[in-house]
Amino acid sequence: MTGLAQVFAWPTFGLMLIGMALGFVVGLLPGLVGPTTLALMLPFVFKMTPVEAFAFLLGMLAVTATTGDITSILFGIPGEPTTAATIVDGHAMAKNGEAGRALGAAMMSSLIGAVFGALVLGLAIPLVRPLVLTLGSPEFFMLALLGITFVASLSGEALVKGLLAGGLGLWLATIGLDPVTGTQRYTFGQLFLWDGIGLVPVTIGFYAIPELLEMAIAGSSIAKLDVGRVGGVWEGVRDTFRHWLLVIRCSALGTFISIIPGLGAATTQWLAYAHAVQSSSGRERFGKGAVEGVLGPGAANNSSLGGSLVTTVAFGVPASVATAILMGAFFVQGLVPGPAMLTPAPKGHLAVTMAMVWTIVVSNIITVAVCLVFMGPLARITQIRGTLLVPFIMILVYVGAFAEKNVFEDLGVVLAFGALGWIMSSLDWPRPPLLLGLVLGPLAENRLFLSTDNYGLGWLVRPGVLIILSIIVVGLVIPIVQQRRRGAAPAEPAPKAPARAPWRLDGAAAFNLGLVVLFAAALWESRRFDARAGLFPWTIASVSLLLAILNVAGGLRARRRGPGADGGEPAAGPPDAARRTAAICGWILGMYAAIWLVGFSLATLLATFLYLRAARERWPISVGLSLAGFAFVYGLFEKGLGVPFPPGQLLVWLGLGS
Repeated sequence: MTGLAQVFAWPTFGLMLIGMALGFVVGLLPGLVGPTTLALMLPFVFKMTPVEAFAFLLGMLAVTATTGDITSILFGIPGEPTTAATIVDGHAMAKNGEAGRALGAAMMSSLIGAVFGALVLGLAIPLVRPLVLTLGSPEFFMLALLGITFVASLSGEALVKGLLAGGLGLWLATIGLDPVTGTQRYTFGQLFLWDGIGLVPVTIGFYAIPELLEMAIAGSSIAKLDVGRVGGVWEGVRDTFRHWLLVIRCSALGTFISIIPGLGAATTQWLAYAHAVQSSSGRERFGKGAVEGVLGPGAANNSSLGGSLVTTVAFGVPASVATAILMGAFFVQGLVPGPAMLTPAPKGHLAVTMAMVWTIVVSNIITVAVCLVFMGPLARITQIRGTLLVPFIMILVYVGAFAEKNVFEDLGVVLAFGALGWIMSSLDWPRPPLLLGLVLGPLAENRLFLSTDNYGLGWLVRPGVLIILSIIVVGLVIPIVQQRRRGAAPAEPAPKAPARAPWRLDGAAAFNLGLVVLFAAALWESRRFDARAGLFPWTIASVSLLLAILNVAGGLRARRRGPGADGGEPAAGPPDAARRTAAICGWILGMYAAIWLVGFSLATLLATFLYLRAARERWPISVGLSLAGFAFVYGLFEKGLGVPFPPGQLLVWLGLGS
């Protein structure tokens, strides 16, 4: 009760509201992730009391995942990396005209998840130490594999594709310098790859570019169905309580998994999505607009903050990037995580710990209430015609990509993964396992090395490893058994199969063969790595190469059953889809070239104006929106936040930039 009273005292409550306002904006804007903003805000807490400091910082951090769902649902761009899983069904619902329902479901499930995580933080701290200490590096490595296989099993009939996508993500995580020996791996002499491939540009490119292409090709708004009065917000709220068991289970999943260091919301969101799919009787709806696909990740990513704070407060072991930065706030305030944070005054700071719990609860209640009030106008964004949204989504894509590491090369990463995401989407390949593999890769590599270094091969027979391995096997076998049962069910006599067409190298076959070549080349390149730097790449490349060969063989067998039997051909689009595809690709590349030539701010102004005029928008709209985009990039990012945008080569040549 002392902690609750301190949260509502002045100026603590006012500082929490300021932090919430910052978190609201940070969550909405791709690229401005919560941890980055936390780092920027640390200098402001020096003169605050401990309760004021954590009310300000946690008030900001607690709402970013909630408001990040809004951007993910409306635009298909993750406002936060922790809200990427919401895109899969949330954005699909928006395109089906159910944006309000998806937003309502996301907001209410986020609130329940946040309250659940905060309660666990308050109640479970004295009990969690034995749990964490029983897990060693072998168990952590197996937990990483468990996450990959769970999400890969979402692919159902395409289980090999799901595992292969996860293997591709794990291999991508090996790019950069080996963290122990400093060996360069797959950098090809590029300095910007020394730090590896950033999660933010990959996520933005992987999901935003394909959605941008789809919107431009269709020539419509985000919502393809005109439902007149945009509603359904309260229907989404009711959905939360209809599926309350799923929401509670995913909240528990997010909380308890995130207690384990390294497994934060970026991981638990996909595990929660996997659980939502596996526990549903209508799996075929997922990916097409299933509200359960919004409720699960929404609850899990918000409950993860409470879980990740458990080890931070109790043991001084940060469980995520954000809590690692919060550790800095502890030291700034002269606090030492550990027993003192669990001891009442005057010997300890238990009131500060409980104030942190209440801050998470109160800030989420206020944020969700505000969001629900203004959800109607937010949902109506999906009814805006695509020509007005496309240039601004391009701006968000490029600014979000640059904002993580402030290197121009990340814009190229966005384009590369945008192309990969579009190809995988067109060929019906699952994308979530790749992202999860990229997230879990560093943790998995570190734990694999420690396991083999400390235990040799003996770690394979540890009881915890065997238990987790059995769960992995069950998770992989169940979809195969269910698929065979469906195949064995009596069906109507099939029509006579058409004559088998001669084999040809189409897009699906080329992609399958390309993966074989990629992993074979990765395995060949890794021959020069020493044992420490090469253990994980050798393991991943070998297993993935085997899966890629199996996938090619499976595709060949499917083609023998007739044309299109492998499901690899993309669906047909509008009659002029090829022309529209070429046009929007040209605009995306053109804006990239303009940013390189004249810098972000001027490129935003020119590209937006030219695109709107080419789309035959009226002059006042074209000029007004172009100036608004310029003010957004120049005023907010360049001047307000001090993002060091490069000046542009033309300005450098003219002596106007540095």
